[in-house]
Amino acid sequence: MNLKLSKPIAFFDLETTGVNVSTDRIVEISIYKIMPNGDKEIKTKKINPTIPIPIEASAVHGITDADVADAPTFAAVAKDLAKFIEGCDLAGYNSNKFDVPLLAEEFLRADVDFDISKRNLVDVQNIFHKMEQRTLAAAYQFYCKKDLTNAHSAEADTIATFEILEAQLDKYTDLQNDMKFLADFSQRSINADLIGRIIFDEHGVEVFNFGKHKGKSVEKVLEIEPGYYSWMMNGDFPLYTKKVLTNIRLRALKK
Repeated sequence: MNLKLSKPIAFFDLETTGVNVSTDRIVEISIYKIMPNGDKEIKTKKINPTIPIPIEASAVHGITDADVADAPTFAAVAKDLAKFIEGCDLAGYNSNKFDVPLLAEEFLRADVDFDISKRNLVDVQNIFHKMEQRTLAAAYQFYCKKDLTNAHSAEADTIATFEILEAQLDKYTDLQNDMKFLADFSQRSINADLIGRIIFDEHGVEVFNFGKHKGKSVEKVLEIEPGYYSWMMNGDFPLYTKKVLTNIRLRALKK
């Protein structure tokens, strides 16, 4: 089943120096953009992370420091990448939990605003786990009857993810071929800050999702304990989380 699109959607995958959204960096990015008329375009770039790539990470994706020594930094390509995905919904495999938050961090470090408020975020892994509980390679075999060669190559994983989503739409009649529906269906929780430190409760209110104030309104906590804002801003939280926290604080001050 072909995707029914009202605007472009960009499937993407990141290879990175590790799995910490706050401190790790991108070493390769692949973006597969599909237009509503069916046209497709792919961009794949090696990125110099400006920090050493751990041996453990290289063992997974096969990219070493030497491979990216002459590659551009993310800051050097950030504006071009932002323009390429401008106006696109975003999709990936485990993307809501990792790839989207890390991409947002890289954009913010490069002083490029990354706004997800008008984008649908479709996480193919979450759809898969809700339906079958498997890995990406197993998903590719299960849905597409293909072996995933070159696994952990950003481009191979990106194209496989796109093919899996189309196959999921063919297989499950209760899935709607609509990006808003798929974005909602593939969310595990409604995050305000991408990684789920701040989420929306059932009333649409931003609440903390960790620590001593878990489940409490962010606005009310900052009103009663204003020092909590400084603690978070000085802590090891992602830049996007700090951005959301600051927006909530400024909104409250204007009331």
